[in-house]
Amino acid sequence: MDKNTIAGIVLILAILIGFSYLSKPSQEEIEAAKQRQDSIAQVEAQRQQEAQIRAKELAEKQQAEFAADTALAEAAATDKYGAFAAGATGQEQFVCLENNLMKVTLSTKGGKIYSVELKNYKTYQGEPLVLFNGPDNQFGLSFFSQNRSIVTDNLYFTPSTSATDVVAGGPEVKKGKEGDLEYNEEFPGEAKSVSMMLDAGNGRSLQYVYTLAHNSFMLDFDIKTDGLSDVIAQNVNFLNFSWAYAGPRLERKSKMGEDRYTSVNYRYFEDEVDKLSPAKTSEESLKTKVKWISFKQLFFNSTIIADEAFPTAEVKYTYDENSLDKVGDFAADIAIPYDPYKDQNFGMQFYFGPNHYTTLKQYDIELDRLVNLGYSILRWVNRYLVIPVFNLLRNSIGNFGVIILLLTVFIKMILFPFTYKSYISQAKMRALKPEVDEINEKFGKDKPMEKQQATMALYKKAGVNPMGGCLPMLLQMPILFAMFFFFPTSIELRQESFLWATDLSSYDSIMNLPFSIPIYGDHVSLFCLLMTITTIISTKLNSQSSANNAMPGMQTMMYIMPLMFLFILNSYPAGLSYYYFLANLITIGQMFLFRVLIDDEKIRAQLHANKKKPVKKSKFQQRIEQMAKERGVQMPKK
Repeated sequence: MDKNTIAGIVLILAILIGFSYLSKPSQEEIEAAKQRQDSIAQVEAQRQQEAQIRAKELAEKQQAEFAADTALAEAAATDKYGAFAAGATGQEQFVCLENNLMKVTLSTKGGKIYSVELKNYKTYQGEPLVLFNGPDNQFGLSFFSQNRSIVTDNLYFTPSTSATDVVAGGPEVKKGKEGDLEYNEEFPGEAKSVSMMLDAGNGRSLQYVYTLAHNSFMLDFDIKTDGLSDVIAQNVNFLNFSWAYAGPRLERKSKMGEDRYTSVNYRYFEDEVDKLSPAKTSEESLKTKVKWISFKQLFFNSTIIADEAFPTAEVKYTYDENSLDKVGDFAADIAIPYDPYKDQNFGMQFYFGPNHYTTLKQYDIELDRLVNLGYSILRWVNRYLVIPVFNLLRNSIGNFGVIILLLTVFIKMILFPFTYKSYISQAKMRALKPEVDEINEKFGKDKPMEKQQATMALYKKAGVNPMGGCLPMLLQMPILFAMFFFFPTSIELRQESFLWATDLSSYDSIMNLPFSIPIYGDHVSLFCLLMTITTIISTKLNSQSSANNAMPGMQTMMYIMPLMFLFILNSYPAGLSYYYFLANLITIGQMFLFRVLIDDEKIRAQLHANKKKPVKKSKFQQRIEQMAKERGVQMPKK
């Protein structure tokens, strides 16, 4: 650093020091500035003090107004709700009561069941399966108290717990044992309860008590009254319990699917099960005792069950054909017995779960009737043949396409003797066809009675029963029609895929049409198409084996029927069409096998040998002739 730089730095420092000294304020200036700051602080403090006074005055005014409004609200609530005025105000809170199978959400508003979710199932869109949900659900009692109409759905209840989740735990449940009562007895779990209380003052209350056990689809529900005898009108013998909600669409929209099976079902006390008409708006007044009322959809139901019985009820179903979000609206107004002179505890249960035959059957209150297995003999076939075999296969095989295949083979094996006998009868009729043709030519169309008598005499002499081919077929019909009811209602097939079918419980669409064909629909079901083709082939082979070629109208009808079923079954479950397709394939294979094994010439020779033998009279014919002789009737000579 040179001398000039050093001199410059020293000069700059000297200037800065000199400027600081010369610009320093005097003592008078410092005092004046301090006085100004003190004055500003005093003004600001005074301003804050005034603001605090104004805020306090405003708060006191608002508090007075709030107290006045509260007093008015309390007076209005007391005037409207009487002893139940305390429940008129509150904040809605939720408590979830759940086990391994479902989650039941309870709301403090109305103390009601707000929603129910089944954990092991999804909707057709892959979303959590919720049976009902939302504030629009109706759930609660209505009655008169102190000349006031009380509707508990509008009042706030107090929960018995501060927890938001109450879980009924237990041991891990083996697959296939969900909701099984016997399994639960062997491996018991917890049972948890949550109560919702509506305070009526002076120790009086109305309570809803909900209890849920581990691995159960049943939710216990008790309505308890405590000290309400001087609150509820003395002439009241029944409390009205209202339950209603919109049934969400859980399956793919189809007139042959969920829409067709959704309705309100009910069982009279110790009597039959009945229902409202599905797929239409209908209602019914149940004037006698009712054991249970069920809001039933295709694969799931919500059912209220009385420990004893409901005295009367009004039920209604409102069908919503055009909605994509819901199937319809369910509603039930149920009478609950009430004794005004003592505290009450009316016990009920809710079943929230699948329409699974075995699960429903175990409760022994005919809930299994919710599964439509057909009527009379058809239901017996499904109960004691189809379902046991299906469950046996399901326990060891996971692929439902294979299960249906094996089920079809099993049923065809059972029917094989009848099918074989029918084919033998057809072979005999073919062997006698030349003689039958001769009789037809001999008598022509002018003598139908003589022609029929001669034909029957020929059959009798040859030892052929003309109904031998029809009776075996008639014996097969119950099984054929039983499957028609079994597959559409089998929850086991729900959302199970096989080949191109993504859901065997619904139709297998391989092509969506830009228009809708009446009855047929707006899609093409491949399994239904394959079923129709194989049915036509089977019909053709059967007609070739039949000796009855004189009825062209009937033959035409035999080919029209498969086309009719193509239209009808196009929107039915793929599992049903797949079963019929497999059955047709097996039938076609049997026909080719019979053609190889059965010698028509041998049968013809046997029939000619039978004609040479004397005709034996049946015991029935002998009895008829004996009765005629006893009455003096002269029998015609042969």
